[in-house]
Amino acid sequence: MNIAAMTHIPDSRYCFPISKNELIIRFRIAKEDSDIKVKLVHGPKYGFQQFQEYTDIEIRYTDNLYSYFEHKLVLDDVRLAYIFQITENDQIYYFSEDGLSSTYNFDNSFYNCFQMPYINDADILPLIPWTKDAVFYQIFVDRFNRGDMEKDDSYIDMDWNEIPTPKNFAGGDIEGIRKKISYLKGLGINVIYLTPIFQSISNHKYDIDDYYTIDPQFGEKLQLKKFIEEAHENGIRVILDAVFNHVSSSSVEFQDVLAYGNKSKFFNWFMAHDDAPSMELNNYEMFAGCNYMPKWNTSNTDVQNHLIEIGKYWIREFDIDGWRLDVSDEVSHVFWRKFREAVKNEKSDAILIGENWHDAYPYLMGDQYDSIMNYAFTKACLDYFAFDELDSKGMSERLSNILMRNSWQVNRMNLNLLDSHDTHRFYTQVDKSENKLLAGLALLFTFIGIPCIYYGTEIAMEGGYDPDSRRGFDWDESKWNNKVFNKVKKLITIHSDEIIKEGEINIDYNEDLLLIKRTFNGDTIELVINNGDRTEEISVRSILSSNEFDKDKNTLKAQGYVISKY
Repeated sequence: MNIAAMTHIPDSRYCFPISKNELIIRFRIAKEDSDIKVKLVHGPKYGFQQFQEYTDIEIRYTDNLYSYFEHKLVLDDVRLAYIFQITENDQIYYFSEDGLSSTYNFDNSFYNCFQMPYINDADILPLIPWTKDAVFYQIFVDRFNRGDMEKDDSYIDMDWNEIPTPKNFAGGDIEGIRKKISYLKGLGINVIYLTPIFQSISNHKYDIDDYYTIDPQFGEKLQLKKFIEEAHENGIRVILDAVFNHVSSSSVEFQDVLAYGNKSKFFNWFMAHDDAPSMELNNYEMFAGCNYMPKWNTSNTDVQNHLIEIGKYWIREFDIDGWRLDVSDEVSHVFWRKFREAVKNEKSDAILIGENWHDAYPYLMGDQYDSIMNYAFTKACLDYFAFDELDSKGMSERLSNILMRNSWQVNRMNLNLLDSHDTHRFYTQVDKSENKLLAGLALLFTFIGIPCIYYGTEIAMEGGYDPDSRRGFDWDESKWNNKVFNKVKKLITIHSDEIIKEGEINIDYNEDLLLIKRTFNGDTIELVINNGDRTEEISVRSILSSNEFDKDKNTLKAQGYVISKY
């Protein structure tokens, strides 16, 4: 056995509560050792020496290096002691805090057993109830729809359907989104995520100079309030974008620092390299080398309080349903802990979604974000469908690895996406293959987590890297790809099935086919995908429980994938 690969860490992604009396326990081994048998040996913390129960546990996920045993343990006592018993070729071993051994002395187990000392309610990451039904729709506000025809539009410098440059303005606004609520509801959307709407000189608004003012290009506060109220009346939540890593150089605070240097009362709100910050010298911390976006010092208590009040204000006054947190992995952990507590006190079911493109486990332990934008899922889909860097076996392993990064609750709340305003459009990446787009969307809507559609994906919008991915939505329906549009609506319908919302997930492969199986209360939905443009159609598996799952309505067959329920 590969002893070095064996891993278990208590009170971590390898051991975490999902309720007051339910605990998920994982044990990692080398993939080549997957034929070993493992039992979880467990008992009460204060009675483990005298009483042990042996429970068989199974491998649930396998990536390119490791296999992961996973078991949900229902507890009578919220204090648990445990170790693992391993059998290989009839030889028994034990794995404890001391590592692997051929014997184990239970009389002295209080020295070296694993334990969950106590499941405190405050340490259980709650699953936000509405997220299990959520289907997100991301809107780049300037390019979705213009609704206010009376506003000053002298800033607009492009035709709506023109290919944009980084600095073009097209005229989209909040009123335009409000007027399309019925369209979004008809599509099946129930959460709208808006890129920043606050005062800024740019079209993207990620360089904010006033967090309490809606940019006049997008509207005013009464329009936002009306939009959110109407969205809520239609069962649609609204998420705003929190840009708390950096601010515009034209903000009051940074202008004061430029004027007075270390004499400014805001000097320590930023991270200057000397006493006289200058945009010519670039002698201060900034976002991505952009001197017009100086970085907040989020370790500073005054900055923390300033930004926390902003976060609370838009929830309290406008009833928004959460925040997407821009460049969140460059912001201090201390700040996010305080921010979470303040936001949750304001609205307990508000969601906090970090923009972390990489493994974000340190932020996802229950004290900071609820979840992240799951760009690891995005990259896996690109490698499988667009770049031919993964076969079905590799894709199965990659998806399993992504799930094992986080707890069950985080996986359920992660925002899965194929593309966004910061990437190429997925349809363009797959060389405008309808089959690959639909296969990617089928995976998006059956995978564990929250699916997010970038505006226009439902009509197969194309576009390269930013700003090309930020084109105007073409509202001329005669130009829509109705095949894609209609199947997206069906996929959203399938996503609403209880099996997808509540079911366990199994990821496997069979030669060139990727198999995603969701199971709940004895029923199963299975997605079968081939990542190429197959000319032949994959046969549909036999459909059972037809009264529960209308075959004509909800069984999708297309070149490249099939979804069935049995």
